[in-house]
Amino acid sequence: MASTNIVMLLLLHISLLFLSFSSADDPFFFFDFKVSYITASPLGVPQQVIAINDQFPGPPINVTTNNHVVVNVHNKLDENLLITWAGVFQRKSSWQDGVLGTNCPIPPKWNWTYEFQVKDQIGSFFYFPSINFQRASGGFGAFYIDPRSIIPIPFAPPVDNIIILIGDWYTRNHTDLRKTLNGGKALGMPDGVLINGKGPYRYNDSLVPDGIDYETINVHPGRTYRLRVHNVGISTSLNFRIQSHNLLLAEVEGSYTVQQNYTSMDIHVGQSYSFLLTTDQNASSDYYIVASARFVNETTWKRVTGVAVLSYSNSKGKAHGPLPDPPQDEFDKTFSMNQARSIRWNVSASGARPNPQGSFKYGDINVTDVFVIQNKPPVKIDGKKRTTLNGVSFVNPATPIRLADKHKLKGVYKLDFPHGPLTGAPKMETSIINGTYRGFVEIILQNNETKVQTYHLDGYNFFVVGMDFGEWTNSSRGTYNKWDGIARTTAQVYPGAWTAILVSLDNVGVWNLRTENLDSWYLGQETYIRVINPETANNPELAYKTELPPPDNVLFCGALGKLQKPQDTSAATNNSFKIIFTMLMICVASFLYR
Repeated sequence: MASTNIVMLLLLHISLLFLSFSSADDPFFFFDFKVSYITASPLGVPQQVIAINDQFPGPPINVTTNNHVVVNVHNKLDENLLITWAGVFQRKSSWQDGVLGTNCPIPPKWNWTYEFQVKDQIGSFFYFPSINFQRASGGFGAFYIDPRSIIPIPFAPPVDNIIILIGDWYTRNHTDLRKTLNGGKALGMPDGVLINGKGPYRYNDSLVPDGIDYETINVHPGRTYRLRVHNVGISTSLNFRIQSHNLLLAEVEGSYTVQQNYTSMDIHVGQSYSFLLTTDQNASSDYYIVASARFVNETTWKRVTGVAVLSYSNSKGKAHGPLPDPPQDEFDKTFSMNQARSIRWNVSASGARPNPQGSFKYGDINVTDVFVIQNKPPVKIDGKKRTTLNGVSFVNPATPIRLADKHKLKGVYKLDFPHGPLTGAPKMETSIINGTYRGFVEIILQNNETKVQTYHLDGYNFFVVGMDFGEWTNSSRGTYNKWDGIARTTAQVYPGAWTAILVSLDNVGVWNLRTENLDSWYLGQETYIRVINPETANNPELAYKTELPPPDNVLFCGALGKLQKPQDTSAATNNSFKIIFTMLMICVASFLYR
């Protein structure tokens, strides 16, 4: 442990030297994550949660466009672990994606280092553990990417960033929750909603017990702050609002938006929003920050409400009175859908690069392939409760897909994911989409369930061009927004409705397409898109330009498990010293030849 601490201190000092002396445009940033269990009581009940560096939630990662990110993850849990960086592109390298279809899991007591570049990207995202239902116990944290200083942002710089992680929460830990799902039962109503890992402020003595620790956001009057709000929960859509304040929407998952004021915003599981908050109230008292469940019986779900406090530095008293009202549409989702449709891409703003966001005129590109992907309520397959997409319940391969490709293994997966819903009996298979490199794909997500489903695609952002109630048909294309539909990584699909997205398959690799509803994902509601450049088969140099090779530290499992060597901690330390020495030489050379 002492040698590890010395290594990390040296890495910190050398990285600072590197940033100071190097003329390189793309510096490295190092993070050390110890993932372990701690005991916490966010809802007043002691329980086991997953912490990172003994913090719950985990520490934020903040980098700048084109930075290289190196995260050394130490698995101190008693089960396998993977960390995924939802919405943060691993350009040309699905080896770093952190999901079972692309990575072997990190065994207990092992460490593994992720390394990727946030190439041409800005925005608000988060990371979390992707397997074994672990996100239900924590392990999540914010990940946000600032633009380079030479690229203007489409609003006055805020005085500070404020991270707000909201999500439904159970007092049972993830192992108990997954036993419930494995037993064919539903999870039932959550026990509460957390804000930054803390329970509700005691706004109501009968609903909120005494002694619960709550979050307080301290601000100064007359200033503008950037709120980065993420729904890191399990399966509940939440309405986010701040008493007496407007939320000026500015960015969604890497895209600047047309700036519009909202009194509240529905944020669905896995989604991230960035608001500008101006502290323009009179501070006669503190103000409530609220995250409450949507589309539920509000009388029954009153306890499932997260409440934090916004406190001005000149506040004259505690927050009091009733919470600000949510939208009054318990049984009508039209308001929420219209709100989602109102979110538009700011086509005149620069993004991570100096060219305008709107220079990508997606409405003028010919679609090369179409998938209508339908989910239904859970079904029994071979006696097990499973969820499906197009009648296929995904089975994670023992050997990751791209690793199997590299070692020419057969039979690991099938490139036969159906373009539309199957008519026969549902089945369990490792069935994936055969994506065409540089193809432009239309995906219609059809939700035949009774609750909101949120879908995420790793490795890409996509254009949300349409959504409506009912069954999608070819004539539905007439309603598409072909100019300023928001480009994002996670889109909601309302029950009994569809959402249409367009995505350009320009990122080689194998990329996970899944529901972010953790219970449905756990039971099989996912697939992968395999994108391979056919021109690289006999051209290694071109192959490197479109996809990075497997990293030196790649883990082996499944049919390739015999290739995995035991972890040698001294070798890991020596490798860290090699990195330090290499960076030191770069720093010295850069300094001498400036």
